[in-house]
Amino acid sequence: MAHFVIMGAGRVGVTLAHALDDSGHSVAIIDQDERAFRRLRRGFSGRRVTGVGFDRETLERADIADAYAFAAVSSGDNSNILATRVARESYHVPHVVARIYDPGRAEIYQRLGIPTVAAVRWSADQVLRRILPEQGVNGDFRDASGRLLLGEVAVHADWYGSSLTDIEAAAGLRVAYLTRFGEGLIPGPGARLQQGDVLHAMMPVGSTGEIDRILSSPPAAAGDGAEEEL
Repeated sequence: MAHFVIMGAGRVGVTLAHALDDSGHSVAIIDQDERAFRRLRRGFSGRRVTGVGFDRETLERADIADAYAFAAVSSGDNSNILATRVARESYHVPHVVARIYDPGRAEIYQRLGIPTVAAVRWSADQVLRRILPEQGVNGDFRDASGRLLLGEVAVHADWYGSSLTDIEAAAGLRVAYLTRFGEGLIPGPGARLQQGDVLHAMMPVGSTGEIDRILSSPPAAAGDGAEEEL
């Protein structure tokens, strides 16, 4: 099981913490106000960390260095973005997401490569799709046979700049559309993945684990793994 760090013990943060705890994951939840932890249920097995979510000492008490994902869902846009950048750039957390109240800022943050969702469209389920790639792969749509699904796919930053054709060939999927700067985009011939893009693809249900393995690793590492299997 993986370790997750959540900043913000409001309604969304607590819902996330409970969902991850129920799935058997290790969870640390951060909030400046110790009273906010009263929202957590009595049986919650995760760690409660009182402090500022972008402070390194606070993050380290939450074991940020071992985190598989970090979600900043406090009530402050600036705090969420700052904490997310610290988690990603200083501790190299592979999956991050920030809650944003001002949708006008979304394009700026997308250019920084930080996945964001405006609060008006926000739900705990949307957060899980971004910090648990398998949650996105569980699908927004399945065909009648149950063999194919359309889902959001997590992509390692080193794939930025790659052509979508190369990504399709490497992972064995078909890109359906991209979300770029918060808007859906049907890519044209020769399109390349840009920093901040969210990739949505059609894929075989039985291949989702391998697709996640390939695209969550740098292209060279993914290629090395494929050569070893041959």
